Amino acid sequence: MPKTTESQKLKEKLFSKRPHAGQALTDAQWESAAAYCEGYKAFLQAGKTEREVVLCALKLAAEQGFEEYKSEKKYKPGDRVFVNNRGKALIFAVMGKAGLCEGLRLAAAHIDSPRLDLKQNPLYEDGDLALLKTHYYGGIKKYQWAAIPLALHGVIIRADGEKINVSIGEEADEPQFCVTDLLPHLAAEQSKRTLSQGIKGEELNVLVGSRPFREDGGSELVKLRILQLLSEKYGIVEEDFLGAELELVPTFPVRDIGFDRSLIGGYGQDDRICAYPSLTALFSLKKVPQKTCVLILTDKEEIGSDGNTGLQAAYFMHFIESICSAASVPVRDCIDSTECLSADVNAAFDPTWPSVMEKNNAAFLNKGVVVTKYTGSRGKADTSDASAEFTAKVLGIFRAANLLWQTGELGKVDEGGGGTVAKYLANLGMDVIDVGVPVLSMHSPFEVAAKADIWMAHRAFEAFFAV
Repeated sequence: MPKTTESQKLKEKLFSKRPHAGQALTDAQWESAAAYCEGYKAFLQAGKTEREVVLCALKLAAEQGFEEYKSEKKYKPGDRVFVNNRGKALIFAVMGKAGLCEGLRLAAAHIDSPRLDLKQNPLYEDGDLALLKTHYYGGIKKYQWAAIPLALHGVIIRADGEKINVSIGEEADEPQFCVTDLLPHLAAEQSKRTLSQGIKGEELNVLVGSRPFREDGGSELVKLRILQLLSEKYGIVEEDFLGAELELVPTFPVRDIGFDRSLIGGYGQDDRICAYPSLTALFSLKKVPQKTCVLILTDKEEIGSDGNTGLQAAYFMHFIESICSAASVPVRDCIDSTECLSADVNAAFDPTWPSVMEKNNAAFLNKGVVVTKYTGSRGKADTSDASAEFTAKVLGIFRAANLLWQTGELGKVDEGGGGTVAKYLANLGMDVIDVGVPVLSMHSPFEVAAKADIWMAHRAFEAFFAV
């Protein structure tokens, strides 16, 4: 047997090691990860919009004894409450034993994903075809959304005030929709465009029908036929589109990827891949936590966290002010002592596209949950940049829990970058760091992640809440 050299001993002592789950996890742990991810796959399949995620989360929460928060009610340690912000964002809390002056254990994930939203006046007819005009939501590669099957989800409020929930295209017996593209034989001019302009925003028109209303003469008969079908099914007229929230999302089912079934492919994993593990981690608290544990599932992150359901809105602080008022604790004392994990994804190293990554600081599939000290772009713009003290504290929690973890950043320094909700929480005065799952093909209609990393994210949030 070869003798261990002094340099090998010193490397073992001094070098940073980020083991692969293939070597670090036992067969039993791999089975645990796979079993855990069956619940995640069901959650991802059922929640394709922020509204649907809210419904899924509330159903799970009801099974775990959560009740709607009432500001006039007194709560004791161990009580479980939620706040529902307009059906598109949620706050969950498990009341702790310590006073709120000691702060919260807070995690925050977002539940919106890139998609195609319908315009206010979407339906039109051209070339004897009926189509819908869209406005894309979030950062997408527009060409990825052409020639794939799409489903229509959302809500319509009729003139009489009735709310209509819409989901068309997910079931086997339902029609689906698509954005058309040019055949390569006729795409010579299109092929001269840059990749980002291969399909332009105003070309993301969704095909929804071709059969005209049965009548001789007249115009827009295909459009009329579509409106007739919608009227018969939902009782709506064209004007009801004006205030509707209707979203087109890929219909791809969530599936295992790879011969070894070690990966998951599906739409909307950014950021429901962090929302679900943080949710199950909060639910898994068996004992009354020392500090009050809070989870935010927020909306609008993909477009800057604006609006009354985004994390720049006041709904989170309203909740904190309410519970602090009930406990006679100054809000600033609670916030200043709060520690937060911004639960969001990072880009996984892709060997097909290695040039955009700096490998020493890239995240890899199957190497565990990713700790991202800073996000932003070009000079760390638009990031909170977690402190050395808080970074060390979080890593200490993960080491103590014997977790697989790694660090990552969003590509090379001058390549691009991105952001999360971390900065909005840091701006309030609390300590924040990004922790999440590495993802391939992020923001595409079919993102890919590793089961081992998803399970490790659940365990990471669980360890954080339990401190």
